[in-house]
Amino acid sequence: MAIPKVLGIETEYGVAGGPQNDPIAASGLLVSSYAHVGGRFINWDFRDEAPGSDLRGTTLLTSIAPLVETHLANAVLANGSRFYVDHAHPEYSSPEVRTPRQAVLYDLAGEEILRRAMLGANRETYSGDAVVVYKNNSDGKGNSYGCHENYLVRRDIEFTDIVKCLVPHFVTRQVMVGSGKVGWETDSASSRRPVFQVSQRAEFFEEVVGLETTLKRPIINTRDEPHGDHERFRRLHVIVGDANSSQVATFLKLGTTGLLLALLEDVGIATLPPLPVDPVRAIHTFAMDTSLTSVEEFTDGKMYSALDIQEWLWRSVNSYLSTHSGDAVAPRSEIDEIMSYWRSVLDGLRSDVSSMSSLVEWVAKKNLISSYAQRHALAWDDVRLKAIDLQFHDLRPEKNLAARMGFTEMFNQGEIERAVNEPPEQTRAYFRGRCVSQYGDSVVSANWDSLVFGLKNGELHRVPMMDPMRGTAELTRELLDRCNSAEELITALGM
Repeated sequence: MAIPKVLGIETEYGVAGGPQNDPIAASGLLVSSYAHVGGRFINWDFRDEAPGSDLRGTTLLTSIAPLVETHLANAVLANGSRFYVDHAHPEYSSPEVRTPRQAVLYDLAGEEILRRAMLGANRETYSGDAVVVYKNNSDGKGNSYGCHENYLVRRDIEFTDIVKCLVPHFVTRQVMVGSGKVGWETDSASSRRPVFQVSQRAEFFEEVVGLETTLKRPIINTRDEPHGDHERFRRLHVIVGDANSSQVATFLKLGTTGLLLALLEDVGIATLPPLPVDPVRAIHTFAMDTSLTSVEEFTDGKMYSALDIQEWLWRSVNSYLSTHSGDAVAPRSEIDEIMSYWRSVLDGLRSDVSSMSSLVEWVAKKNLISSYAQRHALAWDDVRLKAIDLQFHDLRPEKNLAARMGFTEMFNQGEIERAVNEPPEQTRAYFRGRCVSQYGDSVVSANWDSLVFGLKNGELHRVPMMDPMRGTAELTRELLDRCNSAEELITALGM
């Protein structure tokens, strides 16, 4: 039986300017400036961090675990999220949410938090250019940074079945949810030299399965950190997607993947498409063909386009939903919304790619840049086109081109404002966010599955939260409303 697909998004933002034009210093300035007004400097508890733990059970000698940096700026926010410096990037890790629609909302809250952080950082006095933040995935010089998705899955699901379920999806979903990019940056693309790609990230992937996130990037990442009960849960850590400005693209990215995982847990892989013969080549091929006509060989001996595979996946999920509620992913009304958008995008891309600009991000970007290139008689390698590409993702409101594309909006500004300040109510993020707001001076450290409180008598108390579906508003609102201090809370919890 499918378990709730608790999910979230970790976004590493591009950054420029700041003190001495140092990205680490700029990222730290962003976090610190926001923490003074929108969050708290709370130590991140790295005790349960295990980036070298591998879902396959053993780590291959060629695998390289991601580096954990414990000394950089970190803030835990009132909405249950984490805002910190990851390598040379500011990263916003959204709170755990219960549905794809909520994930979109808290991703938008992250954008607003970065805008406010940028304003705060640029009020500081330092030597250097103003800090500018970009919601994109590469710097145009061969360096890529991630937008990672996380999904709760059952521990007893075979890892090989996860691979069989998701590889066909991950190599093809980019035609619906890619954010697009001018040109190419890697050796893998050098023989094709595409003038425009549907995905910013796809060309950087070199392996099918692996532990790495920055080198030899795999389509299926095997990091085994459930951030919960190791006996019951896995957290599927997905690194293959683009950061999106289109709300519908984010919704589809998370909704389609969540539905496929629920299908896997409920009925298995029998109705799903075969694997590509060469998944790495396939993800590159589909990224570099904006006509969407390229085909790749799959293990059934047949040739399929990315749209063919997405059509197969839609039919499989639609059949699954005829006998199952899908409530592990979302309420039925939201499931219907996911399926409707999925259907509309596939039909639109089949009939007229350019007509999909209000829903499909790469199409909107390509239409914009193509029009500019034609108007000014520019070749696709003209640096002005790459400048437009970058400005598309510029979070400064007066510069941001994505905001002018007419993307379908799912949330209004008032809803986003609330998500900046308030945690989601249907997961343990509610308890974390409320505790940070109410008892922040007493919170010594935090991570996803626990909080450590320091009481006035000097005692430390760890409150574990090993089930993401506990700590909800339904279970803890009354408790938190009546406890005016951390001491009262610990006493009420019987600790």
